[in-house]
Amino acid sequence: MSPALRRKLEALAERHEELARLLAEPGAVADAARFRSLSREFAQLEPLAQALAREAALLADLREAEAMRADPELRAMAEEELPALRERLAALDEELTLLLIPRDPRDDANLFLEVRAGTGGDEAAIFAGDLFRMYSRYAERQGWTVEVQSASPGEHGGFKEIVARIEGRGAFARLKYESGTHRVQRVPATESQGRIHTSAATVAILPELEDVGEVVLNPADLRIDTFRSSGAGGQHVNKTESAIRITHLPSGLVVECQTERSQHANREKAMQRLKSALHAQQLAAQQAATAARRRLQVGSGDRSQRIRTYNYPQGRITDHRVEGLTLYSLPQVMEGELDELLQRLAREAQADELKLLGEQG
Repeated sequence: MSPALRRKLEALAERHEELARLLAEPGAVADAARFRSLSREFAQLEPLAQALAREAALLADLREAEAMRADPELRAMAEEELPALRERLAALDEELTLLLIPRDPRDDANLFLEVRAGTGGDEAAIFAGDLFRMYSRYAERQGWTVEVQSASPGEHGGFKEIVARIEGRGAFARLKYESGTHRVQRVPATESQGRIHTSAATVAILPELEDVGEVVLNPADLRIDTFRSSGAGGQHVNKTESAIRITHLPSGLVVECQTERSQHANREKAMQRLKSALHAQQLAAQQAATAARRRLQVGSGDRSQRIRTYNYPQGRITDHRVEGLTLYSLPQVMEGELDELLQRLAREAQADELKLLGEQG
């Protein structure tokens, strides 16, 4: 660990001790909001404090073992213990380094998945459907639930646009690097000449706000329209104008929900998604200077960046943000086997964060 990172580690350890003293004060619970904030920060630093305690114990054991080497009768035992102690210390050093990375408070959040057909006509809509199926299969493997909130089917399959809510612990942490443009190279089912076409679909991953009250909306900034639902739900949805479309006029954001039987329920869900989208947009703007130095943009819903190519003739997936990130397991990935890809992206993001921490130190 570099000296700069070690100094940050020591500063966080001191903050953990300070928080323990503040929480132990007699009047700490008088201010409930402050108490919750301090408790949350203390809990976040607790793993780091525990790891430092384990490191201190291991260092004491290491010094004792090295001292034993001076005793001829104990030297053999010391030589046997030292390699294991050094190995454990090296592993702990890596663990402490990763604990320095600020935890994204949204990591445990549920999310909204938005997939839209881009360039490529019917094939783009079919590919958007393939991507949605890929994420749905992955969610099923994790034991998460997927609830479609609005969908616009393509004329020859797939979707022009589909929006779903994915509920599951750690869902946002796993999928937060998926926002961007996904490009596909393959022979479309609608192509009679066997030529390879390039099409695209866009993906946005937006964390669901735990407290939608964080974002305040001015009713004058909203245009709310009703229309007849075209989604699942039986005959009722096609007979009444229960579907809701909300347009946030200042930003131009538009959200729809048509899965519920009542306008009220659809309106509530659409409002929640709009607030989450605005929150992500505001956060992305605040972090623009830092994000410009990162290869992976996190959950901003930004669909302008081309992040990945799916090449069907070669069975290849290439992520353009990470040098050398190419997998030759396209059929398996499209069936929802995303772990290898997502874990590699998470490791690269950690490397970026550590580099920034070192530069700031």
